[in-house]
Amino acid sequence: MSEIQQPAPGLQGYTPAGTQTNSLAIISLATAVLSFFAHVIPLVGGLTVALIAIITGFMARSQIRRTGEQGMWMANVGILVGFIHIALGLVFIMVLIFFVVVLGFALVGIASHSGGAPTPSPVGIP
Repeated sequence: MSEIQQPAPGLQGYTPAGTQTNSLAIISLATAVLSFFAHVIPLVGGLTVALIAIITGFMARSQIRRTGEQGMWMANVGILVGFIHIALGLVFIMVLIFFVVVLGFALVGIASHSGGAPTPSPVGIP
């Protein structure tokens, strides 16, 4: 007669997974995705959150190599998206500065040639 094994008391319905997913890898992926929406937070902004994603991603990769946990892909995606976000932020800032400078030169040029101040003409020369 075969006996059916019963789960340990208090652990009913629990099926343990092979290995756990690293918590920092999950945080890295979540903050990388949320960094694009974090620009509405004053004084923190998306670039700070992207930097958190990069740092926690590298920390997670180190822990995963040491412990053998799951989540290496999450850490790598968090690092990659964090770097892409910072790169896009820097490109946006450079384009913004470029347009401010070009627009400033254009407005100064228009103001200097608008005829606001009369040009002196020699008196008495025919």
